[in-house]
Amino acid sequence: MAKPQVVVAPVLMSKLSVNAPEFYPSGYSSNYTESYEDGCEDYPTLSEYVQDFLNHLTEQPGSFETEIEQFAETLNGWVATDDALQELVELIYQQATSIPNFSYMGARLCNYLSHHLTISPQSGNFRQLLLQRCRTEYEVKDQAAKGDEVTRKRFHAFVLFLGELYLNLEIKGTNGQVTRADILQVGLRELLNALFSNPMDDNLICAVKLLKLTGSVLEDAWKEKGKTDMEEIIQRIENVVLDANCSRDVKQMLLKLVELRSSNWGRVHATSTYREATPENDPNYFMNEPTFYTSDGVPFTAADPDYQEKYQELLEREDFFPDYEENGTDLSGAGDPYLDDIDDEMDPEIEEAYEKFCLESERKRKQ
Repeated sequence: MAKPQVVVAPVLMSKLSVNAPEFYPSGYSSNYTESYEDGCEDYPTLSEYVQDFLNHLTEQPGSFETEIEQFAETLNGWVATDDALQELVELIYQQATSIPNFSYMGARLCNYLSHHLTISPQSGNFRQLLLQRCRTEYEVKDQAAKGDEVTRKRFHAFVLFLGELYLNLEIKGTNGQVTRADILQVGLRELLNALFSNPMDDNLICAVKLLKLTGSVLEDAWKEKGKTDMEEIIQRIENVVLDANCSRDVKQMLLKLVELRSSNWGRVHATSTYREATPENDPNYFMNEPTFYTSDGVPFTAADPDYQEKYQELLEREDFFPDYEENGTDLSGAGDPYLDDIDDEMDPEIEEAYEKFCLESERKRKQ
């Protein structure tokens, strides 16, 4: 049987690394290679290619939507063995748990590949191998939570990545409905137990971060099943605040989390339609977040899980920093551009609009 031919955009590797040449995986079209000059033989390995792409996403998360399809297509022509699939899973897992800002992007990447990678060997498909890899860390949770500082730090990175996976990994049911992985929900509950059972400051901070990230979704899921797990967690937090030897700052963080939960995790429930909402009939009137729009016109607010990425794309699209080159060089002249911007006076029209907004807000609050 002839090997499948994979068409890979020759500019892809150039985008990922200026030092990495274009490549072709095994089974690649021989006609394509004829376009290369003789002597160009230093092609990257699978590991190098994947790592380049992961680093590229870390530096430019906004490129995910435009380049993920090509990345998956390339992997489908290259990842043809159990070992290669295992290597792919490990590379993504390590990036997601060693680079703090990559846990969310890593979870999105895992979700996409779980639905678009065609290889499914006897050892398990991409999602199954990923969950097996996570289980390896999960099984040593109790030892990790009470380990040394380095061990705990690695454990916390795993916990937060698993939280992102729970929010982003989509499982298709037998009827085609999309759900979250229940096994991850159970896992997060036990990870919280491990963190609260060892109430050191960094463990408690990790628990706060995890609950800020997933608390509303977890509580909704538990309520649907008639479970009171969140009530038990809040009670445990209150016990920690009263009894544990944690620092004052951490106790304040825990109390703020309890307060956040009491406000339904900061979610706004409209008491009337948006146009009819007033300070008199909507207690959340002043809590409504501003609404932004993506380049496709899709609305989003700060409550959206992928708010940071969308907002960064918005900043890049609007070019709020025209005096900077891509590498951060100041093009406006001498001095500190950041401080210079602070010293600049506000545009008169913007200043007038801002003053009107403040006056109107104060008037409404006094009503």
